[in-house]
Amino acid sequence: MPHASGDLSGDPALCLTNMASETTLLNRIRQAASRLSARVFRNNVGVAKYPSGHTVVYGLHPGSSDLIGWTTIEVTPSMVGRRVAVFTSLELKQGSGRTTPEQDAWLRAVREAGGIAAVVRSVEDAESAITHGV
Repeated sequence: MPHASGDLSGDPALCLTNMASETTLLNRIRQAASRLSARVFRNNVGVAKYPSGHTVVYGLHPGSSDLIGWTTIEVTPSMVGRRVAVFTSLELKQGSGRTTPEQDAWLRAVREAGGIAAVVRSVEDAESAITHGV
């Protein structure tokens, strides 16, 4: 049950391993991200093959995360006091689920470019990644 403050972390029902639906967790993480000045969007990646033989590749990039967006950061006064959007990439995994080599490469590339990238298994994980810029 969400806390009175609206904080969804710490609720065992919100951990992906305890939930019936990944979609429910995705939506809860998106809501939590919004409260933390972040905007993340669902990024489905794959290939659709049609009976006609046509294929459609969709998604940002092979290995790109489930949630893609930005986190607004207030730059310090010594840096002109300007707000900037930091690219944010959150990969959801159930229980002991592991990332693929392509997902590892994606997350590493985002971090090396100065973005926020993390594997998350709960709302609390996502809030921590966004708040601490992991």
